[in-house]
Order: sequence, then C-alpha cells, then structure tokens
Amino acid sequence: MSEITTPDGVDLERLSEYFKEHVPDIGHAPLQATLIAGGRSNLTYSITDGIRRWVLRRPPLGHVLPTAHDMAREYKVMTALQDTEVPVPRTLALCEDITVNDAPFYVMEQIDGIVYRDPAMLASLDAQQARRCSEELIDVLVRIHSVDYASAGLGDFGRPDGYLERQVRRWGEQWERSKTAELPQLDELARRLRAALPTSGPATIVHGDYRLDNTMISASDPGNIVAVLDWEMSTLGDPLADLGLFLLYWGDTDSPSIATGAAIAGIPGFFTRDEVVNEYAQRSGRNLDSLEWYEAFASYKLAIIVEGINARFQMGKTLGEGFEAMASIVAILVDTALERTNSSTIAALCGE
Repeated sequence: MSEITTPDGVDLERLSEYFKEHVPDIGHAPLQATLIAGGRSNLTYSITDGIRRWVLRRPPLGHVLPTAHDMAREYKVMTALQDTEVPVPRTLALCEDITVNDAPFYVMEQIDGIVYRDPAMLASLDAQQARRCSEELIDVLVRIHSVDYASAGLGDFGRPDGYLERQVRRWGEQWERSKTAELPQLDELARRLRAALPTSGPATIVHGDYRLDNTMISASDPGNIVAVLDWEMSTLGDPLADLGLFLLYWGDTDSPSIATGAAIAGIPGFFTRDEVVNEYAQRSGRNLDSLEWYEAFASYKLAIIVEGINARFQMGKTLGEGFEAMASIVAILVDTALERTNSSTIAALCGE
C-alpha cells in the first residue's frame, strides 16, 4: 500500500480540528489533500474525507506582496455574489488565524466541471461548442459588470475614483518589490500609460483576472459556465480593464500567447479578437474607443504578475511545474506591448 503524501501548504492535523468546528457535514475520517494544478499565485487544494470534497485556498508559500493574496477579500466578493447571476462556488468558512495553517485561508464547495487549460482539452470541442463557449464567456463577463455591487453588499469593496491611475502606480510599486532584473522597457510602458489615462465610465465589479481557464465549464454543456474562479484581484473599478486582460489571454492577436491563448487561436469556432470586442460592446453598451490603452495596461500588469511568480520560483517558493519560462515571458510581454503602442491611434500612448 503506497504512502499518502501531503502537499506543502496544508497541515491536515490542525485543519482537521478546524473543519470539524467550521465546515458543515464533516465526517470523522482523516482528511487528505491534493494540490490542484493551474494556479500560479494563490494555492488551491482539493480536500476530502473520502466521501465529501471541498476546496481550500491560501496565499503562496513565500514572497507575499503588500495588498496581494488577500483571502478575506476573495472570500467576501464570492460570498456577496452567491445570489446574483454570476456563477460562483458556495463559500463555507474563512480563517484568518495563521496558527491553524500558517496563513489565512478559506474553504468553499468543490464544483463538478471542467477547467480548459491545455490544447488537448480545447481540441475536444467542435466548432459549435467552441462558439457557444465564447458566447458564454462574454455573457458571464457582462453579468459580472452588471451586478449592482452596492445592493450585493460590496459598496465598500474598492475606491472607483482614480482607479486607473492608482492601478498603474500600484503595479509599478509591485514591480519594484518583485523585479529580479532591471527592465527599462517596462518603465517606458508605465510612462506612456500614465500619459494616456482614459476617462473611466461607471464603475463595476472588476474580476481582475478573467479568462477561460479561470472559469469552470459544465461537463455536459460547453456553453454553460458553472463557476468563475480566482477572485484574488477583484475590486471596484473600470470594467474595461477586465476586457483588456481577457483579450491578452485570448491569444488571437499579435501579442504573445499566454495561458490557453495559443490553443484558442487555432481552434475553429472560438471567437476572433474582433468578435470578442464586438460581442462585449453589443451586450454591455460600453464605449470601447480607448481599448488600445486597456490592452497595453493588461500587458503591463501581467508582466509584473509573471515577474512576481518568477521571483517566487527563484526563491524555491513555488509548487508544481512550468515556472522555468517565466523570466522570458516578462520581457516578451513588455516588448510586444511597446511595439503595438508605437502605432496606437492614441497619441500619448505612442510615446509622443
């Protein structure tokens, strides 16, 4: 009989006592944990007593930056969205006492569904299924941006005024805390973003990292998202920041293919970039004249996120595989964004 190993980041002995007191329907069997693949930032585990299953989320093992990886924040927004049209897992318990598991964490239900993470999984969809999946992704994004956040109890969840300026500044501060090497191109991109700040429309909930592989799709219906995951960067602000990042991840552009993007671009049925933009504009009614700025900001933000992951990898504080290429991705993201902004229709974004 093989020995059951416990992944780093969970202490099942201490967690068992916590689960007995705070998680409904817990049995008496020993808990087991498995690291769920896919996360590059907060760590996600499947916890089971052999009969029931839950999901536990906690911050990374090291290099936790100020204001990042806030478990209470992620728990709050998901709890608030339970009774809205946005599909989220049911939250069960939040623990901010670090003596329980060495870091704050929360527990939620484990949803049955598929997270499409790799080319083989995406290739299993036919053209009609891929199109329905595309439509559902945009529909759910519009639903997120349509939530009456005050009525949902999220009126104090962020400061929408000055959101874009503050985002550029704060991500720049995160870069200074994370960088493993100097990158003058990133400083130039930040300068252009500050010079070309657009005027935001009405504020909404912003997911902060919305993409295909941060959603869970019904196993029986690719046109049905059963859960939106990974709310760690959510706030109140400009919804077009979500659209810009979604387009960067989508992959049907001359930007570097990130996450599932390389696979999406080659599969019949998935929306093209222009179809994504047109569908969002039609369903949301928002003006997208400054979309180039939001796409450039997406590259800036993602480059800094990836550098943070690279810094943790170099410190030996990551779990899982696939971290070796992070350093090269940072420069590619920034260089490609600068090249694209050189021909932007927004004068200040061109560096003029």
